[in-house]
Amino acid sequence: MDLVDSKYIGLVSSRLQKFKRVKADLYNFRCPICGDSQKHKNKARGYFYLVKTNTNYKCHNCGASLSFNNFLKQIDPTLHKQYTLEKFKGGHTGKNFVVDEPKFDFKKPSFKKELDLPKASEVPIAKKYLENRKLDSTQFYYASEFMKWVNTQKKTFDTIRRDESRIIIPMYDTERNLIGFQGRSLVPNSVKYITVMLDEEAPKVYGLDKINKGETIYVVEGPFDSTFVSNSVAMCGSDSSLACLEGSSIVYVYDNEPRNKEIVGKIEKCINRGERVIIWPLGIEQKDINDMVLVGHDIMSMLQSNIYSNLEAKIKFNNWKKV
Repeated sequence: MDLVDSKYIGLVSSRLQKFKRVKADLYNFRCPICGDSQKHKNKARGYFYLVKTNTNYKCHNCGASLSFNNFLKQIDPTLHKQYTLEKFKGGHTGKNFVVDEPKFDFKKPSFKKELDLPKASEVPIAKKYLENRKLDSTQFYYASEFMKWVNTQKKTFDTIRRDESRIIIPMYDTERNLIGFQGRSLVPNSVKYITVMLDEEAPKVYGLDKINKGETIYVVEGPFDSTFVSNSVAMCGSDSSLACLEGSSIVYVYDNEPRNKEIVGKIEKCINRGERVIIWPLGIEQKDINDMVLVGHDIMSMLQSNIYSNLEAKIKFNNWKKV
C-alpha cells in the first residue's frame, strides 16, 4: 500500500469506530457514512482495501464505494487537503486520484475574534441538547447549514449535499484569535465531529485561550469534557500537537474504556514515556467525563486523587485494563 495512504489511514483511524487492521492492506471499522448497524453496535462493515495500487473504501451495509481520496474528502475535508498536497509533492497520485491541483498560497492569514453565528443558547434544539448534558450553551454556537456556513469562513466543501445543522465549538489560540472549530452533529447516523482549521499551522487543540501554563494542565479527549475540568485543553484530532504546551506540567486524561485497544495503547505509551496519566478507579462505570458528571461524580476531586506515573502507573494500569 502507498506510504502516504497508510499514513493518512492512521491519522483518520481515531474517528472510525471499531477500527482495526485485519491484515496487510485491509482495515475494518464501522461505516461513518451510514452509521452501520443501529441494532448491533459491534458490527463493523466498512473496509479499506487495496486493488492493484489504489486504496478503496467499501461498506457492506449501505453499499458506499469510494476511493480513499474521496472517502477522506467526505469525512475530514481539512485532513483531505493535507493528504492531496502530500500526494502531489510525492508524485503518488495515480490514474484514479482525481483532484484539482493544490494551490500554494503562503499569505499570512488574519483571524477573527468571534463567530458570526447565533449562540447555541439562543437556539432551542441546540440549547436543549447541551443543557441535557449539563453543558453551558453560552460557550458554543449553532449553524443551521453547516457546510454552507463553513464555506463562508474557508472554502472547504466543493459540493454541498445533505447539509445539516451542527453545534459549533470554537478553537482559539492563547491570544484569543479564532484558529478553527469543530462541528458537532445533531443528526443521527452522521459523522459526529468535523474539524475545520482556519490556521493550518495552529495546533488542533481546544481551550488554549483559557489555560494557565504555570499550573497543572489536564489534556482530555473532547472539548465538551474539558468544560468540566479546571485548566484543561482537549485534543481535536489524532494528529494534534502539544508542542505549544512544552515546559508545562501535563496530566493526560483518557476515556474510561479498558476494553478499547486504542485507548489502552495510548495510556501505555504515556506511561512508557514517563508522563503522568489518570487511571480511573475500578468502581467507575461511565466511560467519559461528561457521563460521570451526569451521575453526580466530583470530577476534579476524582482527577486529583488518581494521577499516576512510572511504576505506580504501570501497576494501576494493569489492574484497570483487566476490568
